[in-house]
Amino acid sequence: MADSSAERPRRVVGIGGIFIKARDPDALRNWYRTHLGLDIQEWGGVTFQWDDSALPNRPGATVWSIFPESSKYFDPSPAPFMINYRVPDLGRVLQELRAEGCVVDEKTEESEFGKFGWVMDPEGNRIELWEPPVGRFPG
Repeated sequence: MADSSAERPRRVVGIGGIFIKARDPDALRNWYRTHLGLDIQEWGGVTFQWDDSALPNRPGATVWSIFPESSKYFDPSPAPFMINYRVPDLGRVLQELRAEGCVVDEKTEESEFGKFGWVMDPEGNRIELWEPPVGRFPG
């Protein structure tokens, strides 16, 4: 049987962010700052920048951030983390996921930071999909 993935464009081209819930966000940020040397910014996280050959006009960035344990941003997932994946065409990816029977959030967001959508994996983990803006990554 032929591999059908070779026939369609790549959906995920990188990791856009890693988000962690914490009982004590300030203490956990301080631990990462002290022991791993992360340059955690006032907004609560770090942006790692890199080049992305899959999206040449959109410089790569991976955001690492800690959320309070009470955050509802990961809902309805009970997981204490959420991964954000970079995609080149959010609308196409969400449409394909719906057609495949995946649980896709009807809500999407668009801002100066790009376009965002969400899907649940079979284990109930919320996955954030991010189409970065064209040009330099804001922040």
